[in-house]
Amino acid sequence: MLTAGTIFILIAIGITAGMLSGFVGVGGGMVIVPALIYFLGLTQFQAQGTSLAIMIPPIGILAVMNYWKTGNVDMTYAVIIAVTFIIGGYLGSKFALRLDEAKVKLIFGLIMLYASVRMIWSAYGKLSANGS
Repeated sequence: MLTAGTIFILIAIGITAGMLSGFVGVGGGMVIVPALIYFLGLTQFQAQGTSLAIMIPPIGILAVMNYWKTGNVDMTYAVIIAVTFIIGGYLGSKFALRLDEAKVKLIFGLIMLYASVRMIWSAYGKLSANGS
């Protein structure tokens, strides 16, 4: 059942994921998957499937246009990654659906933790070097 509260949460998730994607280039799934699980009670698999469905048409068309206009898109890289992303998405979903949901949730969390620690460490090092 789609309530006004649910619609509000979905809009907030979409805006937040879109802003982070356009701002720092993160995949929407980093925001969308945890938000769907914790705010709307979806399972890990439901959240992942919904996140993938969201990305099909609007994967950032307007954000890409802004970066393209300023010469900040390498189309060759983008095409190669897009094509292989299709293959990886298919294989990854097949693998994930064979695992227990708790294992997938653990793997997802560990990947986010690893990425977070690496980014924080890198930024801290640069800030320390600049004396900021």
